[in-house]
This record gives sequence, C-alpha cells and structure tokens, in this order.
Amino acid sequence: MTAPPSLPAFLLLTPRYYPRVWGGDLLAPPTADGTPIGEAWIADGESVVQQGPLAGQTVGGIMAAHPEALLGTGLDAQTGFPLLIKLLDCHDWLSVQVHPNDAQAQEMVGPGERGKTEAWHILRATPDAELLAGVVPGTAPETLAAAIRHGKDTLELSVRRTVEAGDTIFIPAGTLHALGPGLLLYEVQQASDTTYRVYDWDRPASAGRRLHIEESVRVTDPHAQGDFRAGHDTLGLGELVACEYFTLRGVPGEQAQDTAGRVHIVTTVEGTLTLEAGLESLELPQYATAIVPATTGLYHLNGEGRALVARPG
Repeated sequence: MTAPPSLPAFLLLTPRYYPRVWGGDLLAPPTADGTPIGEAWIADGESVVQQGPLAGQTVGGIMAAHPEALLGTGLDAQTGFPLLIKLLDCHDWLSVQVHPNDAQAQEMVGPGERGKTEAWHILRATPDAELLAGVVPGTAPETLAAAIRHGKDTLELSVRRTVEAGDTIFIPAGTLHALGPGLLLYEVQQASDTTYRVYDWDRPASAGRRLHIEESVRVTDPHAQGDFRAGHDTLGLGELVACEYFTLRGVPGEQAQDTAGRVHIVTTVEGTLTLEAGLESLELPQYATAIVPATTGLYHLNGEGRALVARPG
C-alpha cells in the first residue's frame, strides 16, 4: 500500500476581509468608501497559504491534489472543504435570520448544497451585549409563521440572551438567531453561505440584503433554542461543541494534540502560540489560523495563550 503524499505539518492561512453594514473596526480598517469590515474569513476552501513550500496555493487546490493527506479518512474531498471559519466584529445588530439543514438546502438551493449548522465562541463582549437564539418555548408554528411574515414581530418571539467573553453557543440549522452590537466572536460552520433573512432592522433593502420570508417560514424550527455553554463553566477549554458536522475544543498553551487522522484548524484566540511537530514549527499570533493536515499526527501548542481547535465531524 502506497503511503499518502506528505504535506507540511502546518499551513498558515491568509484571512479575507468583507465589508458589512453592521461591522466595526476591530478586524481591519474600513473600505475606501467607509464601509466597516464585519467578517474575516479565516479558513475555508478558498483560503490561501501564506508561507512555506505551498505558499500561494488554496486549501481547495491542496485538497484536490492530496485529499486524504489533508482531510484524513472518511471525508469526501469532491464536496469541497467541509468547514468555514470566520471572525465577526458586530458593531450593530445583524439581521434576524435562519439557515436550512442539508435536506432543505439540497431541495431549495440545489443538488449537493450543504445546510448551515454553526457555533459561536465569544471573544469580546461589551457590558450587556446581547444576541437572539431560538424561539420562545410554546410558540405555535402558525404564530411563528405569522410573525415572520410581519418581520419585526419575530423579535417578540425570539429568545434574547446576554453574553460575555468565553461563552459558546451552538446554533443548529433551523434556529432563528441574530448577533447584537458589541461582540467580537469566532464562528465555525458547515461550508455554506446560505442565509435566509427574516428581519433587517428596517435597513434599506438592497440586492445584497434582501429578505427571504417564505423560505424562513419553511425552515425555521419553533422548537430550536440553540445550546448555550457559559464561559465561567468551561473557561473556554475542553470540548465546547460536538455535532455531526464539527467538533470545537478550547486548548491552552503547553499542550499536545493529535490529529488522529482528521484535519485540525487551529486559531489562536489569546496570546501567541507556537505549533511544533518534529522539526517544523510555526508561530501563531492572536487571531491567526493554521490548518494541521491529517498526516501531521502529534503536534504541540507551546507558549502562553489559548487556541480554538476545530475539526470536521
């Protein structure tokens, strides 16, 4: 049996920044026209490797050439890189929205499309920062549908929660949700950008921010609440989320990790860490992200700080 092709132990990724009307100034300066930056896409199939022998190549291109070495066993490289990881800087409310599950996405968007289950880990939060996640228990489906069709009425049926740094919130597909102002957060999700907007806080409608009322009625689950884990319980460490699509762990510095045959995506969220495997090392400052290919195996996170480590389910 032929051994899988070797890859560097670590692939440092280049973030891509996207302007959003609700964005702030924590990730990057605004665009030339003054639009703030709301999102940094830090890991996905289009991410470009910054340095080393594969510098300039995309994750998707590397995956196509070395599918098993990068992803590991049990994942289909033909469907694309399975995860999308972002940082979000929320200066204003994001739209109240919902995402379809896999079956709904394939029926409503197209064959082969993924749904969008996601999780948030709060990195910074101003006092009393809030978000919406889920529908008030006991809400009848017909009451929810009527509220969605009236847009702003969904606010009365949404579960509002105050959050702080270190909290983690799991948002399965079908969960009505919105992020509020004063939040900087890490988001891991299925590699899908399908979003159905229910209410956009009366912002002027545009081609890029249209509402999706009937789609939202169809996919919103009145029973979905999301799953909240308080930072004072987890300290941002250990297994924070585990679902069929991904696992998210908080890992302190001075700890060993093992890919165990499945690709890892490592983002430093506190301090600066150095990733080491054999003779290879990579310094990973705060908010930088690296892919650890499945073939890397055992590696170490050295230094003072904390990382979030995501892996596909």
